[in-house]
Amino acid sequence: MHLIVHHWDTDGITSAALLVSALKLEDFTNLTAPIGEFRFDGRIWEAIERAKKLYVLDFNVPHEVEKVKVPTLFIDHHTQPKIKNPLVEQVNPSLEGEYYPSNSLVVSEYFGIWNAWSALGVVGDIGEKAFEIETVSELLKREGLTPGDAIRLVELIDSNYIAMDREAVEEAVGVLLNHDVRELLEYEPWVKQATTIKEAIESAVSGVEEKNGFAFVEFESPPFNIISKVARKLVWEMGYWGAVVVNRNFHGKAQIYFRISPEEAERIDMGEVIARLKELGTNTGGKREVLGCVCERGGKVEEALRIIEEYLR
Repeated sequence: MHLIVHHWDTDGITSAALLVSALKLEDFTNLTAPIGEFRFDGRIWEAIERAKKLYVLDFNVPHEVEKVKVPTLFIDHHTQPKIKNPLVEQVNPSLEGEYYPSNSLVVSEYFGIWNAWSALGVVGDIGEKAFEIETVSELLKREGLTPGDAIRLVELIDSNYIAMDREAVEEAVGVLLNHDVRELLEYEPWVKQATTIKEAIESAVSGVEEKNGFAFVEFESPPFNIISKVARKLVWEMGYWGAVVVNRNFHGKAQIYFRISPEEAERIDMGEVIARLKELGTNTGGKREVLGCVCERGGKVEEALRIIEEYLR
């Protein structure tokens, strides 16, 4: 059995669909981790024990794959160290100092497969700036998709993880593989879900505070994992230099999401921030313009926020 472990967002889901198509896999299982947590849980480790080969896509967990005992292809674009496990083939342009806006592009380049999924992964990770990339525009045009269609498709695909529905995230790979991409614009389960989520995001954004061009938002939203969407809206749509978003009650834990604009990414070393938060014992991952952190409620949250605030203007 071929096992695919992928991130829960559009980039992770499209990366998985691209890999399945490229390798023409039939006997495969795809799993995602507990949503919001950068780790392999017992369910994933049990599947790894049964796997003939493991693929890890768009999921920044080099510390986990150091422990795997099956041949593994690890494809990613996040900031991370070189993996030492000899069973792991690590494909990540960032190791050579190259920036790729999405994992879908890394997968497409590695396997030589290019379609709308390649483009949607980029749109999912960097928003409307994706349309400035010629490859993205060409792929969408080839599929008869407008930029508005692409934004909407990302919203629909991401609705699964925002609703904290791990099973639906995993099923989304099959939905992509078995539907024409334009059909998904009217895929009813996702459309209904996205409408409810949009209302929750608007409510969270309404409580924004600004400090020196940076947005700060705190809220509690046990039903939905909207923290990244709130940060993206603040930076991509509302024009803040960066956003620090805190969910004080993420299923019993706290979430911190820190996103910055491309311009601020030239000034702020996000890899350094990520490393410092990890030293606190938090579950933190990210890349050039963003980090996500899950930690215990209370003092850890305040310590992490103090570190982040050191990097603000």
